[in-house]
Amino acid sequence: MSRHRRRIGTLMEPDTLPVRVDKSHLITIGERLYAESVELVRELVNNAYDADATEVHVAIGDAEIQVQDNGLGMDLEGLREYFTIGTADKREHPKSPRFGRPRIGQFGIGKFATLSACERFTVCTRRGGFVAEVVFDKKEWEAAGDRWDLPLRVLPPEPARGDGTTVTLSRLYRHFDPQEVERRLLESVPVRAPDFAVFLKGRRVVGQRLPGHRIPFLEGTVFGPVHGEIVIVPAHLASATDLGIEIKVKHVTVRRELFGMQSWGREAARIRGEVHADFLPVTADRSGFVQDRDEYRAFLEVMDRVVVEVRRALGHLSDRKERQKTRQAVREAFRRIQLALARNPDLSPFGPVPYAQTTGSLGGSGFVREERAEREGGREGAVDAAAAGRSPSSANGVRSVPPPQRRQRRPRVRRLTPNAVVQRVRLGQAGVTCCLDHFGPEGKEAFSEGATIYVNRDHPLYIRNSRR
Repeated sequence: MSRHRRRIGTLMEPDTLPVRVDKSHLITIGERLYAESVELVRELVNNAYDADATEVHVAIGDAEIQVQDNGLGMDLEGLREYFTIGTADKREHPKSPRFGRPRIGQFGIGKFATLSACERFTVCTRRGGFVAEVVFDKKEWEAAGDRWDLPLRVLPPEPARGDGTTVTLSRLYRHFDPQEVERRLLESVPVRAPDFAVFLKGRRVVGQRLPGHRIPFLEGTVFGPVHGEIVIVPAHLASATDLGIEIKVKHVTVRRELFGMQSWGREAARIRGEVHADFLPVTADRSGFVQDRDEYRAFLEVMDRVVVEVRRALGHLSDRKERQKTRQAVREAFRRIQLALARNPDLSPFGPVPYAQTTGSLGGSGFVREERAEREGGREGAVDAAAAGRSPSSANGVRSVPPPQRRQRRPRVRRLTPNAVVQRVRLGQAGVTCCLDHFGPEGKEAFSEGATIYVNRDHPLYIRNSRR
């Protein structure tokens, strides 16, 4: 029996078998690699980022799409690498040569996904004095049978043009919405990276900065750092669309995740932000992660701690908003009490309350009623009598003894929580303090001590009315 063959019966069988790939499967993989055609543009822009481009211009028309960059370009060997599936170049050189950017591409098959939206894509590149054009026509390539070659044309260099690459998708049979393309570029392209700008139809794509309470974080793992920023947006900006935190690998959004915050109800719609973890293993279509790896488990442990901090901050913000709302309600209640006592002084236990002549508001100068004027007149008489050398009530020679002053009992001071709402108002000659705090669901609804009124915010009646 020979070294490479063995006899089975009367036939000589080979010891090895070749592995073949049908050309049609390559196109099928490209067509089904991404769920949405808009992701094809993202793939081309990320290739420009890997090539150290500082500007990328995307033009979208009815018949074609063009992505042009001013990156390093490709020579003949670079073109061979470009059309090699599963090349190890980006794994062996994870940083770009000029800016040291972490390279986004990994598998070398994303470019073939463009065939799901067009019949032809053309690559025109220049590097130094080398200029070439490669045309990938799907119909012609399929009709070529076992030939895997693509037509290559070497062109004379244009002095006015520098290095870079232009990819043109022509004969489109899918529609590309510019607004959807912009949204996807903002999510999946490092548009905020230094020395990198993306232009769509002549306008720069710039991410919007969300308003709200910001929580930056930086955590370490054995695989690398996890860092980012969570934003708790105001309640009026909460939205059910695009829920969750963006998980980014090499500045590219892979997916959004709520990390258990879906149990928070409507409050989860206020949580936005992004987290960067470049060590996470991503799937081939970049839509998810390989979840049975230690890297992913370490990432989840970090995010569990971050979510606890977010929950604490959200509760503090909710309490602050409730305190503001409660304080406004207390002010309004005191305003109405002042107005009612000013209109009905006979019912006031605090003495005459100053009030304006117009009943529409409490502003302006006030006046006192006749009873107060009589008391003031009595005091003036006492002063005159004292000046004459006699007591106020000794006109008939009998000196009066003033009644003993009753010592007022100081109210007991309660220990308040940091979230207590305290409002003080002056009614006539006295001051009243209203304190709203947490005294437990079993405590009284309201009670008073001296001139202080306490309202229990934990009481079921208060909770029911505050939700109206």
